[in-house]
Amino acid sequence: MTTTEPSTGNLLSLQSHILSEESRYPGAAGDFTWIVSAISLAGKAIAHQVRRARLEGVLGEQGATNVQGESQQRMDVIANAILMRCLGSRASIAVVASEEDDQPTILRKGTDGGKYCVLFDPLDGSSTLDTNGAVGTIFSILRNDPLVESAEATVCQVGRRQVAAGYILYGPSTAFVITTGAGVDLFELDPFIGSFILVKRSLRVPSARKVYSVNEAYTSSFPAGYRNYLAWAHANNYSSRYIGSLVADTHRILLNGGVFIYPPTVSHPDGKLRLLYEANPIAMIMEQAGGKSFCGATPTLDVNPRKLHQRVPLVLGSADEVDAVMRHL
Repeated sequence: MTTTEPSTGNLLSLQSHILSEESRYPGAAGDFTWIVSAISLAGKAIAHQVRRARLEGVLGEQGATNVQGESQQRMDVIANAILMRCLGSRASIAVVASEEDDQPTILRKGTDGGKYCVLFDPLDGSSTLDTNGAVGTIFSILRNDPLVESAEATVCQVGRRQVAAGYILYGPSTAFVITTGAGVDLFELDPFIGSFILVKRSLRVPSARKVYSVNEAYTSSFPAGYRNYLAWAHANNYSSRYIGSLVADTHRILLNGGVFIYPPTVSHPDGKLRLLYEANPIAMIMEQAGGKSFCGATPTLDVNPRKLHQRVPLVLGSADEVDAVMRHL
C-alpha cells in the first residue's frame, strides 16, 4: 500500500484537517467544516450506541419497514435519528436525505443560507450487528441549487458533482474516511481524547490483488457476464472475501486491493445498492484513491439519477481488477 504519512508526526484532528483544506479557498466561510464536524459528532455517538447495542437491548428488527420495503433494524432508526439531530442545527444545510426516509427533509431554503445537501445511509450492514459484525455510515455532500424548488430534484445530482463523500466504519476501531476531491484521507477515533486523528493521508488502492468480494450464493441468478468472470477468477486462483457490509468490504479493498461486485439478479434486475446513498459516495472515494467504479457499463459517477431511491448494480475496487470484471461484461 502506498500512502503518505503525516510528515511531522504531530497529531492532526479531522476538524483541523478540514479547516486547513478549506483555507485553500479564498472566501470560504467555514460552513463545510461545520458540516463535517456534525457528521463526526454523529459518528462518535453512533459508535457508542453500536458498542452498547446488546447491553441496551436494541438489536434486532424494529417491526417496521423502510421506503424500500426492507425490515428496519432498531439501530437503523437510532443511527438515523442521531444524524438528523446532529445535522439539523447546521445553518448551511438546506436538505438532508436518508436512505431510511421516504422523502428528503428541507431544513432551510437557499435564500435562507442553505448551501449544501447531505445524503446518508445511517447504518449500512445493520443486520450483521446481531453477530457483532462491522457496520458503517456512508455520506455524500452536494451543493444546493437555490433555483430548484423540489428537495428530491436538488439531491438527484450526478455523482461527479459531489463536494465530498466518506464513510465511518464501526469495527475494532472507529475509522473515518473522507475525500473532498483532493485525495482520500483516513482518520481513526481516539476514544481517550474523543477526536478523529489523521493516520493515513492520500490513500491509494493497491493494484493487481487477486481477491473478489461477492455473495456467490446468488450466482445462478447473475447475468452471464458475471458468471463468466467468476469462472475465470476461479481458474486464475482468486480468493473470495465477502463481509456483507458495503462499508467493511470497501474499507478492506481500499487498504488491501481487490474488487467488490454486486450484480443485478433475477429478483433485482436493476441492482440493489442505492445510487445516491451508497454507490456515488463510495465511487468518489475509490476514484480519488486511484480505483474505478461502474454501474453496468457506465462509470458510477456519470450515472444520471432518475429518482431518489434508485438502485444500481455495482463493480468497484482496484483499477485493473475492475477492468478484469468489465472485460467479461
